[in-house]
Amino acid sequence: MIPVEILKRYGSQEVELDKEEVLFREGDAPLHYFQIVTGSIKMVNYSYDGQEFIQGIFEDNESFGEPPLFADFRYPSDAIAIKDTVLIKLRKESFLQLLKDNFDIHLKFSEVFAKRLKYKSMVLKEISSYAPDHRLITLIKYFKAHSEAPKHEKFLVPYTRQQLADMTGLRVETVIRTVSKLKEEGKVSVIKHKIYLN
Repeated sequence: MIPVEILKRYGSQEVELDKEEVLFREGDAPLHYFQIVTGSIKMVNYSYDGQEFIQGIFEDNESFGEPPLFADFRYPSDAIAIKDTVLIKLRKESFLQLLKDNFDIHLKFSEVFAKRLKYKSMVLKEISSYAPDHRLITLIKYFKAHSEAPKHEKFLVPYTRQQLADMTGLRVETVIRTVSKLKEEGKVSVIKHKIYLN
């Protein structure tokens, strides 16, 4: 999102996380801006019985966890590395100064936040209103529409069945059954255990 050379100019540092390592916990104070160089981070909450709900998954060149920096509230979820990850961190004060000095970057954040709100709105609507097959196919179509994959080719779903369950509020067993149903209906294919949108 923000060019690395600009982040360096404002005093950024590189951080390495091992798979499953926690970057911050729900309730921690926001002290830094984070941007992924390589790897993957999930933002998660847990239900009273320990079920994970994924708020978002962030990949190479994406930032995450910014709203608390702007509105001065504590992190509403945990941030955990899905795999070995390298990221850049920049102190909150330096990040805010960077935005003051670079209006075009500040404007880009408004666009990113708007897209994330759209995603949250879609997920909440699906979880509260629709059957598992509708939830799953809508989410998969959303991922394809917001990817760089060619529109006329089959789309490889980049998430595991467990991650899809954690994003939709479904149990993994329900996702497995639902994928089988969608496969029978010709909406998805399963090739070497990978899910593809037809």
